[in-house]
Amino acid sequence: MAGYKTDRVAEDIKREIVAVIRELKDPRVKDKMLTVVRVEVSSDLSYAKVYVSALEGLDTAKEAVKGLVSATGRIRREVGGRLHLRKTPEMKFIADNSVEHGMEIFKKIEQISGGSDA
Repeated sequence: MAGYKTDRVAEDIKREIVAVIRELKDPRVKDKMLTVVRVEVSSDLSYAKVYVSALEGLDTAKEAVKGLVSATGRIRREVGGRLHLRKTPEMKFIADNSVEHGMEIFKKIEQISGGSDA
């Protein structure tokens, strides 16, 4: 049952982080197409790894992570207040290129399917 609780809390944290990111005014984060890919929470709910990806690529995601790291305190406070957690996990933001990778695969599939129709 412990796995179910951590998965549920991870999804709740992910949802709230996305909402808080939309409210940030940091230029490194504000105008980027960011996606929170997944959140991994430790079994005691004291640490959370937040994987962030950008549509523009890994370099943009790394720049956005710098902005998110500087806003970690605010993000943590907002998430804790919205979810009413006893202890809000310490968050570590990690740049991820899975959205960019997914777009490359999508383009390759389109090329293959487009080429077979002709």
